[in-house]
Amino acid sequence: MKTERVRAFVEDRRVNNTIIGLILVNAILLGLETWQPAMAAAGSYIVFADRVILGVFVVEIALRLFAYRWSFWRDPWSVFDFLVVMIALIPASGPFAVLRALRVLRVLRLLTMVPSMRRVVGALLAAIPGLGSIALVLLILYYVFAVIATNLFAATYPEWFGHLGRSLYTLFQIMTLESWSMGIARPVMEHFPYAWAFFIPFILVATFTMLNLFIAIIVNAMQQYSESEHGETMQAIQSTRECLERDLHEELRQLRGEVSALRRLLIAQADRRS
Repeated sequence: MKTERVRAFVEDRRVNNTIIGLILVNAILLGLETWQPAMAAAGSYIVFADRVILGVFVVEIALRLFAYRWSFWRDPWSVFDFLVVMIALIPASGPFAVLRALRVLRVLRLLTMVPSMRRVVGALLAAIPGLGSIALVLLILYYVFAVIATNLFAATYPEWFGHLGRSLYTLFQIMTLESWSMGIARPVMEHFPYAWAFFIPFILVATFTMLNLFIAIIVNAMQQYSESEHGETMQAIQSTRECLERDLHEELRQLRGEVSALRRLLIAQADRRS
């Protein structure tokens, strides 16, 4: 019974909303710790509030461990919460000073607390195989265009296309459309008038086509994830309805039996009186 009460407590909506509020407050405090005027004015209060909130997170994780026991470790979101909170408990001094910056990972607990964010993250994880395939295709295209660019422009523009690594970086800049025309394409076209025949196909393929494929896969993954959740919800509703109908039929059967027994009893009493 105690485990059930603890589980009901940690699953209570008010408790979850409180944790979400504390995560947001903690995010603000972590930001204030990077602002020198704020730390100079109220540094001790900010650090104290941060430690209090961390203590609340530790208690919440401990209650969830007590409530769910081994099932806690079978939930990836719960393991993520545990790791984020445990990282914050590591002393941020000496060789572990670099872990001080990782305290901001506590903000990522919003992903586990807000269902809509969990759906988005789940869809993104489901889209990874498709995104990986597109990334491999894009890598091949990058390599082909980088080899061509190095052979064509290396002698004249060694700072942009001097070797394969520089060509890859320059093509990445062009793909992002950052100063690609006035900064790279037009200067190259002053010496190679037909260089547009290289840059425009690369932009059309790498920027517009591949980007749209990325978006299409993510949207499709989110739709499939939502449909899967909807299917699970409908299945749960159907299962609940079947259980209710089965219980109702059983109660009706028992009620009919009781009515039949009562009828026989009344008939027997009427026969004895007659």
